[in-house]
Amino acid sequence: MAGRLTTHVLDTAQGRPAAKLVISLWRLEGSDRRHLKTVKTNEDGRTGEPLLAAEEMQSGTYELLFAIGTYFIEQGLTGAPAPFLDEVPVRFRIADVNAHYHVPLLTSPWAYSTYRGS
Repeated sequence: MAGRLTTHVLDTAQGRPAAKLVISLWRLEGSDRRHLKTVKTNEDGRTGEPLLAAEEMQSGTYELLFAIGTYFIEQGLTGAPAPFLDEVPVRFRIADVNAHYHVPLLTSPWAYSTYRGS
């Protein structure tokens, strides 16, 4: 199977996928930071297409920036004038361009967890 990058966001505060959450993908090269794309999750908390498809995969350092503050404000779950967490950055390396890199985010207004999924 060809390499690709995917993600999935779960709203642990409400026990459901985080629909319509904005995610930005960045490539980091030394001190340079290049924006690759911005997407929104679907009703299942996933993106409709891989963030990087096989032909787009390159080894290097990447960052996913999850806009959870805005998401939880829209959900009415911040409980304060401003959310505790705003944007959650997850930096990772792609070493094998033929592998599937899946980066899930489990989040609430106050905490998050991530791991390399399958």
